[in-house]
Formats: sequence, C-alpha cells, structure tokens
Amino acid sequence: MVAYVLASWEAGDAEAGGRARILREQAVSNGMIIHVLGELAWLGVAGPRPPRLLQVGPWLLVGDILDRRQNFTTGMPMVEDQHAYERKMFRRLWGRYVGFRLGPRGRTEAVLRDPSGSLDCFIWTASSLTLVASDAPDWLVRATRPDWRINTSRLANALADPLSSWAHALVDGPTALLPGAMLTLGDKTSPVSLWRPDEFARYREQDFIDDAGAAERLRDAVDEAVTGLARIGGPLGAEMSGGLDSSIVASSLVRSEHADIRLWLNAYGPDPEADERPYAKNLASMLKVALTTVRRSSDLITEDMLMGLGQGLRPGFNGLDAPNDVLLGRLWAEAGASSVMTGKGGDAVFVQAATSEVFSDIWRHHGWRSVFSPALPALARWNGGSVWSLIAEARRSHRTRTPPSDRTPSFIAPAPAPPPHPWLAARDDLGPAKLYQIAGVLNGVTFSGASPQTAVVDLLHPLLAQPVVEACLSLSAPRLTLGRRDRALARLAFRDRLPAEIADRRSKGEMTAYYGRRIAASLDVLKPWLLDGRLAAQGLIDRAVAEAALDEETLIWRGGFAEIMIAAALEAWVREWERRLSTAS
Repeated sequence: MVAYVLASWEAGDAEAGGRARILREQAVSNGMIIHVLGELAWLGVAGPRPPRLLQVGPWLLVGDILDRRQNFTTGMPMVEDQHAYERKMFRRLWGRYVGFRLGPRGRTEAVLRDPSGSLDCFIWTASSLTLVASDAPDWLVRATRPDWRINTSRLANALADPLSSWAHALVDGPTALLPGAMLTLGDKTSPVSLWRPDEFARYREQDFIDDAGAAERLRDAVDEAVTGLARIGGPLGAEMSGGLDSSIVASSLVRSEHADIRLWLNAYGPDPEADERPYAKNLASMLKVALTTVRRSSDLITEDMLMGLGQGLRPGFNGLDAPNDVLLGRLWAEAGASSVMTGKGGDAVFVQAATSEVFSDIWRHHGWRSVFSPALPALARWNGGSVWSLIAEARRSHRTRTPPSDRTPSFIAPAPAPPPHPWLAARDDLGPAKLYQIAGVLNGVTFSGASPQTAVVDLLHPLLAQPVVEACLSLSAPRLTLGRRDRALARLAFRDRLPAEIADRRSKGEMTAYYGRRIAASLDVLKPWLLDGRLAAQGLIDRAVAEAALDEETLIWRGGFAEIMIAAALEAWVREWERRLSTAS
C-alpha cells in the first residue's frame, strides 16, 4: 500500500528542525524513501510501488498523475474564484495523488487530495511540526506523541453507519481531508471542496445524447482509466471473477499495449453459487489469455487477524476478508506482480440495483408524466412487482428525503442517528437511485484502505477512477439501467467484447453461505471479542442482542458477515488506539 509522510516547520524554530531530523531518521528506519523539499520540509514515501513526484505549477503532486485523454466536463460551468487553478487542474489531470503547495524554503502552505480519494490524507500538528500523512502508523504516533483522544460519538456513528464515519478521523486532533478538497494551512479555515460527486450528478448535458452515444462515452472512459493505470502499474495481476465488472476491466486490459500482465486469477468459493469458474473460463477463452484458478481460503478468524484490522487511523474495513487477502497476496507476489487490476466499484457506478428507486428518479424529474415511461412496466417486471407499487414508492420518496446508509445492525445500542456524510447531506434535488450511486462511490474510497493484500501489491480500481466516476455520475440512473435492468448501459457498451453468457447474465456470485460458515466456525474467537470487548464495555453494543446474532444457524443461513466483521474491526481499532494513545501521552 502506498504511504507518505510530510513534515514541515517554521523558519527560525531550531527545536522543531531538530525534531524533524530525528523523525526523518525514524522514517528511513521504517522503510521510507526521503525527498528533501527545502530547508523547512521533507517527504517520505513507501509502498510496493512508491509514489512519484511531479511539479504542476505551484503544486508538488505525489502519486500517480495522468493527463485526461477525453473530458466531457468542459461544458460544465467553472467557478472562477481564488481556487480556479486547482479546479482546472482537477479537470485536466486524474490519477491517485495528493498535492502540496510549498512556500519559501519548502514550508508547506496548502494540501489537496485528488477526487478519487485513493490516497488518504490526514493533517495535524505535533511537537511544533505540521504533519501530512496517508496514515499514522505506530512508529509515527510514538515519535510525535500527538494530543489525540478517541471520539466516542464518531465511534458510535461508525458502528451504525460506516459510510458517514469516513468524513472524519475517529480521534480528535487530525483533519481528514475529503477527496477533491483543499486545506490552506496556518489560517485556521476549514477545508474547501473543489470537487463533489453531486456536481456531476446535476450535469444535464448527458440527457441530450442517445443510448449509443452514452454507451460510447462510458466505454471510452473505462478504456482511458484501464489504459492509464496499466501504463503506470508495472507488472500486473488481474482479477477475473467471472462477474460483469471484472470482465469489463479484463476486456479493456487486453487491448492495452502497455499492460505487462503476469497473472489472470479467478478465486472461487466452495459452493455452486460461489463458483464462477465457468464464466471466467469462457471470458479467458474469448480474450485468449491463460487463467489460473484458486479455491478461496478456508482459514478461520483469529485474534491476530482481528488485531490487524485496527492498525490504521481508519478502521480496517478493506481487510475484513483477511484469509483470502493473505492467499491472493502470496499468489500475486509469486507471479511477480507489483499491482493488481480489479473490477471493484462497478456495482455502484454502473448502477447494479435496478430497483424501484430508478423509477423514483424518473418521477422526481417528470412527475405524473412518468407513468407513460416504458421504464415503468420494465422495472416492475424486473423487480417482480406492479406498476402501482413503483408509483406509490416514487411518491413517497418525493416527500421524504433520507440519505441512503447501510442498514444499522440490530446489536448496536440505541443512539441518535449519525449525521450523513457531506456528499450525501441535503441533496433534495437528487433522486434516491442517484444518491445510492453517490453512496456507492463513497464506499469505493474504502477499497484503497489497508489489508494484507495491499501490504504486498498496489490495488488498482479503474472503475472508481475519476474518468469513469464522472462519466457515470453525469448519466441518470434510468439511462444507466436503460430503464429495464441492472448495469444495462455497461452491458450495451461492452457487449461486443464479452461472451453472451456474461453480457446477458442475470445472477451474481453469492458468498453469503461461505462467509457465514467462516464466522460460525470462528465463534469461539468472535463471541468473547465482541461480547467482552471495549465496545460492549462502553455501552455501544447490546450484549444480549449481539449474543443472539452470533448464532451458528443464523449466520449460515441469514448472513450478517459484513455487520459482524465491521463491529469486530472497530473493536480492534479501539483496543489498538487506546493502547497507542496511552503510550503517547
């Protein structure tokens, strides 16, 4: 996983300069490559593929930076203010980066984070140093001894709605910069959002192109993202799950002349519904590539694995499937891959859920005229309901505006509803399907978090890259579903590159029973972990309800893997950060 730490200090502060030198030595001893940015700042970088540095005007960009090949947003109005240069930079460039504006002698004046959010960004002050980092590993906390405290309210919010928690750190002290935001240091102002997903969701030019034009634009955006990431990714591995999204990425990847692909990999589950090898093999045959298959890990959950979920400033939500992460990381490393191309994020950006919310979006824009839309009977058939039920749901959704969030687990102690993430708050002019799409993009930011796999390789998610996200956000949910089924526009755009079995497939791989069995077989670890842990001691988990949820038969047949593992990850996070902060104080 890519990591960086920047340290900056004031001119004339000899004591801070001395601390910075000691911290730089510790960064080197922890595997970081140091770039001296001037007399008053240095930058340390690390990872399977350490980030590059590029000067663009007044900004030093750190990470992967690519020029936009095609950009449909040129017709969008541009805000001409003191941040116009940065807004234009976000339109001209894309990638996975953070930026630093340096003043005289290298002193850091401002920080920005690219719209994809693939590199995290935290800013804080400790020991007269201004620190900007992708994370706060144990060595950095011990070295800087920041005056932080766990924020119990945010912790409770994260249990109830993990998405809402991503706007802030779970400790008081560091500022968590949102994707597409900029912070000017030293003037005590709040970060400024220069890029927001709802701006593209409101961009209506896309309504004036037909389905074929929209499909072409979508295909071009995916090809740009895949080709660009392949060019900078080094030796590659590629997931080939057999599902639509990874198949689309694979069909684009084989066309990239820059791709050095060492391994095409399908990881299959033990149950028929979790085994997608036939689809993956059909795709591999069509694309003329050699496919390797591996059965998913049967390893159980251990306390060591759980503690690994609490090591970062963010809870380890991207590492909930640690046994498979370990397995896949080993296979990628043996193949010599330094980066891996995935299909993650396609469910969100392509709109996998062609539900009643799609018709609600049509109703929001057209009112009663929507009853004449061909999408109404088509969506009713797809969802197994009546046109009247869709109309009633659309009328209700028009009157009530509740931003989408994950279902609150039953074992969470009653608490006030958490505030929505800023990307989802007060968006009264957007329909529910579009809000769910934005929530999916937000959830995709977590896919770049730490995991046993990202410790070995750099995960690349082209369907969550800026060109694809902007193209899909600017298309309405009815257009993306063609008013009749899930991901219909994406199916149309890539039909000539995919086997018909995948392009027309109605089912998805189902892993509920597989994960349920893993948790059921790990109850001797999970039960005391949650029932006797710090969350329960603080009253954030209802012990009695949690004990009922941790029932073997319930887990196997009803699932609940995600809710339980998110709670387990937060439990690990509290244990680890209570230890770190008590040591640092």
